[in-house]
Amino acid sequence: MFVPGLDGICHGFVAMPQCGFSKLTILSVGVHMLYPEVFGTLEKLRWNMAKDVPWDSFDPTLLTDEQAATIKMNAITEWSALPATEMFLRDNRHDSDFSAFMSVWFYEEQKHALVLMEYLRRFRPDMAPTEEELHQVRFEFDPAPPLDTLMLHFCGEMRLTQWYRRAAQWHTEPVIKHIYGLLSGDEARHGGVYFRYMQQAIERQGDEARAAFAKVGVLMTSSGRSSKPLHPTNLHVSAAFFPNDTVQSRMPDPDWLEHWLDNQIQFDPSWEAKVVNTILIKLSNLFGQSFESIKDLNRYRKQVASAVPTAAF
Repeated sequence: MFVPGLDGICHGFVAMPQCGFSKLTILSVGVHMLYPEVFGTLEKLRWNMAKDVPWDSFDPTLLTDEQAATIKMNAITEWSALPATEMFLRDNRHDSDFSAFMSVWFYEEQKHALVLMEYLRRFRPDMAPTEEELHQVRFEFDPAPPLDTLMLHFCGEMRLTQWYRRAAQWHTEPVIKHIYGLLSGDEARHGGVYFRYMQQAIERQGDEARAAFAKVGVLMTSSGRSSKPLHPTNLHVSAAFFPNDTVQSRMPDPDWLEHWLDNQIQFDPSWEAKVVNTILIKLSNLFGQSFESIKDLNRYRKQVASAVPTAAF
């Protein structure tokens, strides 16, 4: 967009030549926004579904019915980025910077669903999810504190990074192994962007943000206290639909996730420890503390919560 009076500048960008957009350099504006930088970084690292997936390497002898069924379930789970994005945009109307990032996150998460669906369309069309099965996981989430949701999804991305790494190892067919590797890398990068927005929140909101992040961090690292996998798609999000108000409860097989983790990809305590340790390390850096255990984080949670007496902890 050309802004009259700004010679050679197109609304936040230096454009050469004469706003032709052949070359763009992001200008620093009054308030530091993360979205322009995040967009550029993710754009450089984005994989292409047609060129970067070795479709011709498919080996039908190495894909079982059991494995194909889990691919279907993960495709439907990834489709739930749609209601999650609707929630993020609704609850973050005050934050246009973060809301803009949702355009990238939504695109890449829906591409995850699409590449898994394309794999099934090509090689196991009988297993491809129907439109109705996809639509079942689109429902309205209740409003939630934006800081809590930000931290929840940061932890979710850290966990999904490791789930997909383990899935890539479990699968035997080379194309789907490669796809899960691509997805794992995306989830790790998304977690890194959420972390940047967490840093921004602390700069702007101080102890309120620290308290929210510590509270959710304790919840999402306490896997030993929960009988269910700690991921946003497995948490209750809508009182109106309770008890069918988790994404996983609306799947064709609501129990598939636990079976996938425990009996198929065997996401055992050593893998869970990778998730917990990653979250503790990142929060240590975020808060300028040293968390060796969940107990350390919980002590910090209690400490910082006392500085925000109006919050419910």
